[in-house]
Amino acid sequence: MQKDRKDSKFKSNSNFNSNFNSIADAITNAAAVLIDFDGVIIDSEWPIYQTWRRVFQSQGHELSQDIYIRCIGSDFDTWSPPAYLEELTGETFDWDKINAERQVELTRDLEDAEPMPGAAELLKKLEHSPSAIVSSSSHRWVDGWMNKLDLMPLVNTTVCRGDAPKIKPAPDLFLEAARQLNVEPSDCLVIEDSHNGMHAAHAAGMEVLAVPNRLTSILDFSQAAWFAESLSELISSDTAQPGS
Repeated sequence: MQKDRKDSKFKSNSNFNSNFNSIADAITNAAAVLIDFDGVIIDSEWPIYQTWRRVFQSQGHELSQDIYIRCIGSDFDTWSPPAYLEELTGETFDWDKINAERQVELTRDLEDAEPMPGAAELLKKLEHSPSAIVSSSSHRWVDGWMNKLDLMPLVNTTVCRGDAPKIKPAPDLFLEAARQLNVEPSDCLVIEDSHNGMHAAHAAGMEVLAVPNRLTSILDFSQAAWFAESLSELISSDTAQPGS
């Protein structure tokens, strides 16, 4: 969902690269900053994982974090919890019923959700620069939360499932965001928390600042140009380190 902003200047900066002294320089020099939603703006990935974990436990199986993160940032075409549970048990399940119950649990668990620490501050810092939320989730989910948290006015556009032929780890969503913002993909900086998101950004020719959450903190982000433990750390110190 794109909107106009009179004070934004969508100009490509061909000098952008990953060799700045600080991530603050990279953000400043990026033609656009593209930000993942789940796990970066809102801590939704952990509660979603917990709903799946309870489903597996109800069938006598554990769903480990290192297995589940295969689908983070993408969808079940990448890796499927339902298919995995049916493989483990040799049974089939009423997934419409189970997913409806999971949705009730998730709504309860996220009832009082707030932006991730530093998320609102980052978006306010970017308010007068080209920026977009780029997510494999639906507009209903992303736009709904962005409006609920009063963050939508701070970004130029949200690019979600359905806006491009393929979702992450394909580059399509990031390329569509660059197109909407009228910038060169190679001049964009992407903030991501997952391997699927990082691979999608790299496939689009974009540099990545990895900011993992409590679910994806076990991943190796050495392929990212930059790494920060949290957005609040990034905002408070501008001391993000090269990928680690």
